Amino acid sequence: MSEKLYIFDTTLRDGEQVPGCQLNTSEKIKVAKQLELLGVDIIEAGFPVSSPGDFNSVVEISKAVTWPTICALTRAVENDITVAAEALQFAKHKRIHTGIGTSDQHIKYKFKSTRERIVEQAVAAVKFARNLVDEVEFYAEDAGRTDNEFLARVVEAAIAAGAKVINIPDTTGYCLPHEFGAKIKYLCDHVSGIENAIISTHCHNDLGMATANTVSGILNGARQVETTINGIGERAGNTSLEEIAMIVKCRNDIDLHTNINTRNIFQTSRMVANLMNMPVQANKAIVGRNAFAHSSGIHQDGVLKDVSTYEIIDPKEVGVDDNSIVLTARSGRAALNHHLQHLGIELDEAQLAEVYEKFLKLADRKKDITDEDLLVISGAQNKAHHTIKLEHLQVTSGKNMKSVACLELSISGEHFEAVSTGNGPVDAAVSALKKIIHRNMLVKEFTVQSISSGSDDIGKVHIQLECDGNVYYGFGADTDIVTASVEAYLDCINKFKR
Repeated sequence: MSEKLYIFDTTLRDGEQVPGCQLNTSEKIKVAKQLELLGVDIIEAGFPVSSPGDFNSVVEISKAVTWPTICALTRAVENDITVAAEALQFAKHKRIHTGIGTSDQHIKYKFKSTRERIVEQAVAAVKFARNLVDEVEFYAEDAGRTDNEFLARVVEAAIAAGAKVINIPDTTGYCLPHEFGAKIKYLCDHVSGIENAIISTHCHNDLGMATANTVSGILNGARQVETTINGIGERAGNTSLEEIAMIVKCRNDIDLHTNINTRNIFQTSRMVANLMNMPVQANKAIVGRNAFAHSSGIHQDGVLKDVSTYEIIDPKEVGVDDNSIVLTARSGRAALNHHLQHLGIELDEAQLAEVYEKFLKLADRKKDITDEDLLVISGAQNKAHHTIKLEHLQVTSGKNMKSVACLELSISGEHFEAVSTGNGPVDAAVSALKKIIHRNMLVKEFTVQSISSGSDDIGKVHIQLECDGNVYYGFGADTDIVTASVEAYLDCINKFKR
């Protein structure tokens, strides 16, 4: 049986220190519950003494979350620790995270103190916290730049005082992976009583090495990692939870396991990004929109033959429906045909060759090739063959009034009319449509985007409907987005198996 790697998430403390990313208490509770669903072992809920809002958030998160340990940060100051213990009073499993800077830079310039005094403060803080809660974690701030011999001395004293977890932060993101790993190994080899504590890593990304340093720490004996969702955090951010979780899951030579339900990763990532108004960069590992996208023709051909040629992670393992074959001028026929089949367009070799030539000419002129473009160049946008057609649509809508739609369809030459109200013009129009088309339709996806620019934009609607266990794709384009929406519905309905 492999050893457990404990996941400590500090999105709600270190992550929330990012300017503009502050959350209110209700939003923090929402994130905390999602972290519990994700399988996080320890949630650092805040720094209670810093503000009444942070104190209240720790209190409410303690009430809302069931099984994870709730952790509160403090300085090595008695009042900080007392306030933290009070904030944690409702937590089912509580931990106080206290500590002090140990590097010569911190000792000299931040504390204007001495090494001896720092050790004394560390021991006093741990002992005081240990009298208030059963579980105390000690952090040696700026351990990354701390002399290993002195760091071992502080850590040994903290463990003797009652600390059960020892956090070794690379606070400034300065260490190289081999240096950080060696630091963890030095502590494992030279600290008396280290077997009675868990060593934790807390790495920052100032030089882009947070995840690499964390992995090096794990390989050298750390069994807790301190992370954030999407790698957010002070300055350049922290180690990404999703990266560590998937590294441990994918690498068979790392004989460890976590409690993370990786299929909830993408959902959690998007929740945090949306609540904190901090979009995930496109090329972000695991959760970026390009993480499973392929645009090179060589890569696309390989992935379509066998995904393992260019993917080491099944997108579904992190909660992403599928990989993305992105069409560009570098894409080959296999990728184009894959997209066309996805849209329900079957072409023989001669037809595919003709469409591919049109595609290459268009791709040379356009940065992005859309589904709408493919429908046009393949000739599939011609709706003349549709048996169900939109003849007339009129919608009345405005502020403080109910939207009303009057719709007329032609079905195999026979005319049908319906009137309906709805929560907005699109809803009203679709409700009228459903009064005529009596099929059980479940909307799987509904997206709207602009094709052109300006106030007279042509809007494109892409819809996926499920009917009788089958999924159908439909498109509509019009300067009136309500009309485009109805046309997209009808495009799907005309493809239904009858």
